[in-house]
Amino acid sequence: MPIVRIELLAGRSPEIKAAVAREITDALHRIAAIAPEATTVVFADVAPHDWAVAGEPLGKPQSPNPMS
Repeated sequence: MPIVRIELLAGRSPEIKAAVAREITDALHRIAAIAPEATTVVFADVAPHDWAVAGEPLGKPQSPNPMS
């Protein structure tokens, strides 16, 4: 039973994520003969300030929330 974890910048719509999950599931079925019901796709949304490329964050850090 494959579990596919996809980390991406936050902001994709549920419809886009559903389409990606279907495509990944279809590809595993077509290429590896894995039954669609055996495939799990998990999305992990990452805020831009928590993602860095070449040592540089993609977004500005959020200011601390005094209510947290």
